[in-house]
Amino acid sequence: MLSREARITHYKKNPEVSVLMVGAGINGIGAFWDLALQGVDVLLVDQGDYCCGASAASSHMVHGGIRYLENGEFRLVREAVQERNRLIENAPHLVKPLPTTFPIFQWFSGILNAPLKFLGVLDRPAERGAIVIKLGMILYDLYTRGQGTVPKHVFMGRGKSLVRFPALNPEVIFTGTYYDAAMPSPERIAIELVLDAVQASEKAIPLNYVSLESTRDDRVMLRDEITGERFGVIPQVVANAGGPWIDIVNRSLGKETLFIGGTKGSHLVLDHPALRKAIGEHEFFFENKDGRIVLIFPLEDRVLIGTSDIRSDDPDDAVITEDEVQYFFNMIERVFPGIAVNHSHIVFTFSGVRPLAYSESQSTSQISRDHKIEEIMVEGSRSFPVFSLVGGKWTTFRALAEQVSDRVMEKLELRRQASTAEIEIGGGKDYPKARESQEKWIAELSEKTGLPLERIETLFSRYGTRAEEVAEFSCSGEEHPLMNYPDFSSREVAYIVQHEDVAHLDDFLFRRSMMGMLGRSTEEGLRELGNVIGKVKAWDEIRIQDEIQRTIHILRSKHKMEFTRYLGD
Repeated sequence: MLSREARITHYKKNPEVSVLMVGAGINGIGAFWDLALQGVDVLLVDQGDYCCGASAASSHMVHGGIRYLENGEFRLVREAVQERNRLIENAPHLVKPLPTTFPIFQWFSGILNAPLKFLGVLDRPAERGAIVIKLGMILYDLYTRGQGTVPKHVFMGRGKSLVRFPALNPEVIFTGTYYDAAMPSPERIAIELVLDAVQASEKAIPLNYVSLESTRDDRVMLRDEITGERFGVIPQVVANAGGPWIDIVNRSLGKETLFIGGTKGSHLVLDHPALRKAIGEHEFFFENKDGRIVLIFPLEDRVLIGTSDIRSDDPDDAVITEDEVQYFFNMIERVFPGIAVNHSHIVFTFSGVRPLAYSESQSTSQISRDHKIEEIMVEGSRSFPVFSLVGGKWTTFRALAEQVSDRVMEKLELRRQASTAEIEIGGGKDYPKARESQEKWIAELSEKTGLPLERIETLFSRYGTRAEEVAEFSCSGEEHPLMNYPDFSSREVAYIVQHEDVAHLDDFLFRRSMMGMLGRSTEEGLRELGNVIGKVKAWDEIRIQDEIQRTIHILRSKHKMEFTRYLGD
């Protein structure tokens, strides 16, 4: 990839571009990737880092949305299940099958929910009983029959359920276990798609920390948020993938819209060995007493808790509240009443606004998670159309990207050159899926590079087959583990900084690794990481200290780290 400065200079000298993609969340990145594979010249910009907004606040699930069946969104569920299976196949290093267990406390509750919703009589969540959940799981299995990507669901009565999960609430009458998928590090999927796009086409150019300011006739004015420089591009088409900021972006493009009516979702990450042991490798997906679907999710040695669903008009002000924290504590108590949870267990929190289509529904859970493309035609002095990518969910990003790409190419009078349905992503290319094949691959790379087997295993788990590039880079210079993050090495960090557009310390902490989310953000660790990144980027001591303070500010203001024991005053 060209240096950031070279990429910006290119557009200063050659401002014309076929497609300007605004917003580098997963939908924008997905469409950027798809267009790159079609050979279209496309510029991707985001006012922040790649995947730093709504897409960084996901529940880490790749799922078909079993609960959407009740709303009659059969097309969305079918599409999502298919896309889930594709991600398991195409990104096996980052997306893995996840047994998902649903504790059930009622027999018949919820039987009339679906028909009443169809008739418009019911506009609120209600608890589902065993019969409704069983029917939903049967239908869910039907969508994946023939693919064989994940096993079928299993129902167990109280006795077997309590043997399998001893800490479970003894009032449970059944548990139903079905399969979705987990993506422990969504941000790594996003960055690998960016890298794949750049590798596929030299005409695909990404730029993080570049914001859209305004339009001047046929020119869109952009601002480099790092240097403060401004430059303009002349697009034939603009694709607005601003997520919850879509209407704000359209306003900057000279058009008032009301496409988005987002809801805030918050999460906790807990360091709680007893709760982690209680769930094993299962996600618990269930209803709280108010009918809201919530989850308890295994995230390495931590436990992820989520998610709330609260209307929000300001995506820049999405932070967790104490009411949400208590809500999560109460819902854990309902499922595992013998396990006490308090603020001392919290190591990280995060919140984001879902970019849902505007709706006047009184219940946030009834707002569709489906996606659509809204076109703003050429008008006035603006010489280009704008496609706004409204709604959608992480799981279906590829399907939406394909639709966006087709609409854009139709406007450009181009034809699709390649489907993305079966294309392997990043380190999923040539990935050895059988355990024996993985062990052979790891052993051969260990012998080739001289790095220990354990080190190669760690890199393989993180980067898939891209571990070969990281390992070869690591053994070509002075390699040593970090004191505060011993499962990372100085050369691994240097490789990521050099090849993945790391502009700030927090880019690495939150989005190129899981250090921040797993609650490993000590001041000593930030200092060590800042020194390693600073050496690669030639930062002086003042800049390193500024980056540390910037990261601490983000941890405290956006992630409420005052709840934790990790950062002092």
